Amino acid sequence: MKSTMAKMGSARRPAAETPKGFRDYFGNEVTKRTKMLGAIAEVFETYGFQALETPAVENLDALGKFLPDIDQPNEGVFAWKETPGWLALRYDLTAPLARVAAQHRNSLPSPYRRYAIGPVWRNEKPGPGRYRQFYQCDADTVGSASAASDAEMCMLVSDAVEAAGIVRGEYLVRINNRKLLDGILENAGLSTEEGDATRDTVLRALDKFDRIGVDGVSALLQKGRKDESGDFTRGAELSPDQAAQILEFLDAELDAPSNEPWDMLDEIKLYLDQRSEIGMEGWRELAEIAEMLDAQGFGSDRLKVDPTVVRGLGYYTGPVIEVELTFEIRDEVGRPRRFGSVAGGGRYDGLVERFTGQKVPATGVSIGVDRLLAALEARQGIAAKEVGPVVVTVMDRDRMSEYMKMAGELRKAGIKAEVFLGNPRNLGRQMKYADQRNSPIAVIQGDNERTRDKVILKDLALGLKIATGATLDEWRKHEAQVEVSRSSLVEAASNMLKSSAG
Repeated sequence: MKSTMAKMGSARRPAAETPKGFRDYFGNEVTKRTKMLGAIAEVFETYGFQALETPAVENLDALGKFLPDIDQPNEGVFAWKETPGWLALRYDLTAPLARVAAQHRNSLPSPYRRYAIGPVWRNEKPGPGRYRQFYQCDADTVGSASAASDAEMCMLVSDAVEAAGIVRGEYLVRINNRKLLDGILENAGLSTEEGDATRDTVLRALDKFDRIGVDGVSALLQKGRKDESGDFTRGAELSPDQAAQILEFLDAELDAPSNEPWDMLDEIKLYLDQRSEIGMEGWRELAEIAEMLDAQGFGSDRLKVDPTVVRGLGYYTGPVIEVELTFEIRDEVGRPRRFGSVAGGGRYDGLVERFTGQKVPATGVSIGVDRLLAALEARQGIAAKEVGPVVVTVMDRDRMSEYMKMAGELRKAGIKAEVFLGNPRNLGRQMKYADQRNSPIAVIQGDNERTRDKVILKDLALGLKIATGATLDEWRKHEAQVEVSRSSLVEAASNMLKSSAG
């Protein structure tokens, strides 16, 4: 027995650290996310979408191989073998929706309008602000081929990001059509078939245009490109003539007027007309969406037609949208940069067909919640801490029932409250705890106060204000500590909270 215990004692302790690409979220972060998700969900429900929850785990073949930059069926996802096949953590919320739409097609209304909120997992290389687990917030319409459903997605995501706290003028809904991109490929003599390696490489290159510019795209269309870190990305190996055809399109994009979001449509038509029927079909779909959004007052303050928007997932078949934040933030070394995309989506008319063999039109949008939260914090600087609970201090362990009664009375009045449950060795330790919890008030009742049926309310929020430069008038107006009757605890705490908030 002693030998076994000795071995256990000498065993290597596990490292107390999160796996690479994952992180912990603490109180204030979780609370902010919950509030944001509530605001977004309210917008979705206002548009008539119904909530849906699906399992975190799906059959791998049900998820399909749609992630960008992968070559193997289970690359890019967290998957494991289980008889008779493979299981995997979902990498988005759309692929599970396609399975639901097929599995329950006889009982669901058509069109089926649903929204979903939850974490997704991608087994990809992590980086700054790029995690392997992150939250998504999706809304989709399954069963409608109408361009109105695509236009609605533009309106929906615009309202959702504004509800989350992004001000109009700080974002753009960029819209394109995958059929336009197929037209560009067709014009260059390239395959437009889904899964074609050259096609996928070209589309990924175009999708990076806003980050790497014309020269970077040109390199990726041909031999390849080495980025700033030294990593080399293999190119599409196009001929100089084929690359020139595609770069001509980018020149048209750069030369287009930018006063109104639909000006680009004229440039696209000039490039594609008489060159590609599939490209012109995409143009007509965009023109129809444009007419509907124009009638809703969508202008250059919210919308931009951008033919370089691709969207990374391989299942998109028509209109695609991406929401880009336009305000500048500072990077790690203080250089100004744009935050980039926080939402995207589009039409995927073939995804449900994988299960049913029948065409089922669908369109949707997905908001990257963690990126949106990070963007708001970057814009606002250091975010204000969440106001914590009132802390009822413990002066006598034998009177714990009375302290808990105080906290209970505060909670019944709608005031967050807790009793200090650590070692109440001294008041200083309890005040330090209250500070860590960002508590607005500490309730104190020692022997002296108890015999007189009194309690002391210490205004910790005012203490913080004084520490950060409150004026003398503010100090005189609000006492940092008051003594009130025990029966007036709730009323006095409520008034102190209102005073601190004001």
